[in-house]
Amino acid sequence: MRSFSSALKCGKISAEQVCAAVEPPFKRTVIVLKNNALNDLPREELLRLIELYSKNWLALDGVWFQSVEKKRGMDEAMEHDAAAWSRFTRIEAKRIKEFLGLPEPAGLEGLAAALSLRFYANLNRAETIIQGNTLVYRTLECRVQRARAGKGMPFHPCKLVGLIEYTGFAQVIDPRFRCECLSCYPDITDPDCSCAWLFTLADSPAASAG
Repeated sequence: MRSFSSALKCGKISAEQVCAAVEPPFKRTVIVLKNNALNDLPREELLRLIELYSKNWLALDGVWFQSVEKKRGMDEAMEHDAAAWSRFTRIEAKRIKEFLGLPEPAGLEGLAAALSLRFYANLNRAETIIQGNTLVYRTLECRVQRARAGKGMPFHPCKLVGLIEYTGFAQVIDPRFRCECLSCYPDITDPDCSCAWLFTLADSPAASAG
């Protein structure tokens, strides 16, 4: 796993590199496809399809939010967004954790591997840096904010929901994680990225909750 840590410290690595790096000791779940149309697609088309599925997922996330935002205002839209993400992030983390076969506890390298396989990882440029007992995850370019800016809409005030999203995700991967926001709209402290999150690995789950 030493080479994997070195790659992470250098910045962005691909999901393919992560999957190669986490075996062994991680053992990924074998997926049996239910859609026979996928069986004959070459690797290049499957990768394109993954990107397409990711864009479709993000579009759905955006259109329902904007529908509530338009009719009820930003505050109510954010309330529903927080409720949705508090549930979805744990579902996504659980399934990725099972897919990768992450150990208990998964630790920093397990979290890095899981973050690289989220839907968002297929759409946003990001980097992961491990140092000591911490992991910093920086989104270098955010598709959501770029789309809203292109439509002349105000930026999504995503810090509050981001804390819910990343804390919930990390604690499913390993309950010892504590998450802090380093920079995220509307509180941007790092102009070189869209958002940045600090994950600290505590000695115990109780310490992470404190």
